Amino acid sequence: MQFQVIPVTAFEQNCSIIWCEQTRKAAVVDPGGDLDRILHALDFEDLELEKILVTHAHIDHAGAVSTLAALRKVPIEGPALEDKFWIDLLPQQSQMFGFPEAETFEPTRWLVDGDEVTVGNEVLQVIHCPGHTPGHVVFYNKSRGLALVGDVLFHGSIGRTDFPKGDHATLISSIRNKLWPLGDDIAFVPGHGPMSTFGDEKENNPFVKV
Repeated sequence: MQFQVIPVTAFEQNCSIIWCEQTRKAAVVDPGGDLDRILHALDFEDLELEKILVTHAHIDHAGAVSTLAALRKVPIEGPALEDKFWIDLLPQQSQMFGFPEAETFEPTRWLVDGDEVTVGNEVLQVIHCPGHTPGHVVFYNKSRGLALVGDVLFHGSIGRTDFPKGDHATLISSIRNKLWPLGDDIAFVPGHGPMSTFGDEKENNPFVKV
């Protein structure tokens, strides 16, 4: 599986394009905005957009989901149902944070812990990691040793838990009990900032050091 990270919106959110080398089929993970940049990257790599994947429904991660799905006529997979209230609040979120007007959407498929999603011939495991939002999911590709963790974990930090239905203890539990068991060598793309590995964060991240 190949991937490219494209920071989008004023929040510099790490939207990712992931694709299967054999089929050239791709998924866009968390298209928060700046669709022109995302579409240019898809076209430049000559990729066929197969679906949209959503880790959680905060505006910087989900603001352009509806528009991209309609434009390319592709399904939306994720997040978990517990984030429906955030999806319903996307228009208000866009106004609150000064984003372009965002539309609500209904995922083609709500995801639950243990689900699998496919991109071409590639398979990603779905891991429910609540705490930042209640319906937050992580996408993990075992063959590549790569996780797309949204705003659960960052290099040197963790996701905020002061938003509605956020919970600090739940977030710490998600990281330690859902992510660490995947292995220290797993690289991850966070929702913001540089990539890291779970091993590095276990050793150096002051919020979740073991």
